Amino acid sequence: MLSFPYSGNAQVAPKVGEETDPVAIRAEWVAWATKLAEPIFDALDKRELKLRMPVEMRDTHSPIPLPHWDRSLYTHLEALGRILVGIAPWLELGPDDTPEGQLRGRLAEAARRAIDAATDPNSPDKMNFWEGGQEQPLVDAAFLAQATFRAPRELWEKLEPRVKANLIARLKETRRIGFPGVGNHQLFAAFVELALARGGEPRDDSRFLPAIENFRKWYLGDGAYGDGPQLRWDYYNSYVIQPMLLGMLDEIAHESEALRQFQREALAAARRYAVVQERFIAPDGSFPVIGRSITYRAGAFQTLADIALRHELPEPVVTRTEDGSAIYSVLPAPPPAAVRTALTRAIRRTLDAPGTFDENGWLRIGFAGHQPLLAEDYISTGSLYLCSVALLPLGLPPDDPFWSDPYTPTTSERVWSGDSYVWADRAMKNLPAPETGQR
Repeated sequence: MLSFPYSGNAQVAPKVGEETDPVAIRAEWVAWATKLAEPIFDALDKRELKLRMPVEMRDTHSPIPLPHWDRSLYTHLEALGRILVGIAPWLELGPDDTPEGQLRGRLAEAARRAIDAATDPNSPDKMNFWEGGQEQPLVDAAFLAQATFRAPRELWEKLEPRVKANLIARLKETRRIGFPGVGNHQLFAAFVELALARGGEPRDDSRFLPAIENFRKWYLGDGAYGDGPQLRWDYYNSYVIQPMLLGMLDEIAHESEALRQFQREALAAARRYAVVQERFIAPDGSFPVIGRSITYRAGAFQTLADIALRHELPEPVVTRTEDGSAIYSVLPAPPPAAVRTALTRAIRRTLDAPGTFDENGWLRIGFAGHQPLLAEDYISTGSLYLCSVALLPLGLPPDDPFWSDPYTPTTSERVWSGDSYVWADRAMKNLPAPETGQR
């Protein structure tokens, strides 16, 4: 198999609102991360999050009465867990002497103080990890836990012993919530168990192993898992399923050959899903508005962002006939700079839309602006910060090819511009076979 050129002689259409300077684009991403994080961190630093953060819900805007839950019980932990899970890899780069590094260092310190404010039993901003009769606290405890794995030095090792103990105590409280019966919520219970085990608590495998076993069974083909045994047309393969599976398998694959094999399968599925996701993003940054939780905006592309962060984007290859005289098949894949282009456009299209933020800098419900009727009854202000996961590649340093390579058009842009050297997409038919010769 040989590499093939990414573009031929066809002229690609003018770029849609895209700078040619990767340094400027990274600065734009840093500005987005800062804009999302600062209101949350500043409020928690003063232990005033519950006083300051609005609790916007769909029913307050609906023209007809709708049933709803009191989201004020949950929205604050949502905000903290979801902002951290997206910017954690960037914080993990640590401080340095550059303006970005100095900003990153200040935000990492603020993040640690925020975790303190959220978990201190005497804090007015102590967050709810189990009360209310719903699984929601389990969801966002897991996002918070996942953030500490994505930034183990900055968001775990550097925590004061008192704060570590408080965090573990709060995570243990989620065990009062029963193990979810089906679907992506099982992964949240499992991820909390990972964090508890790292903190010195015995791992409760009754809240851990079923999630792994079930999602291996719920693989549906061509890179996608069911949320349960059936397909659902939404972005939960990206919001939750594939990034959490990969994160857990990073930590446990060494425990058995079966888990190592599942890690190989899950990574192959995620790489394929990332290729599909890059093609979803149109030249103007728009993408299909389908399924639950669409108000997470560009968070729909967490799997694409995670695979880029992991340096696991597939390489485009061709297979030739035995004598090399003709191409037998082509496996196309976007280079990192094309993924940068695609994610930048999707983030811009959703975060830069008028009405996205209120006058105090808090996110408002919507997809392309303020559109509260797009929300489900479980959505409130804190929920929206899952959009931050589109920013995961900020965890790659500025000299990484994702950031340093020159502008490259997206697959969608190349197709719609008439580029004649774009190859057809190909489904992934089989997961990788078990490796042989391993102990």
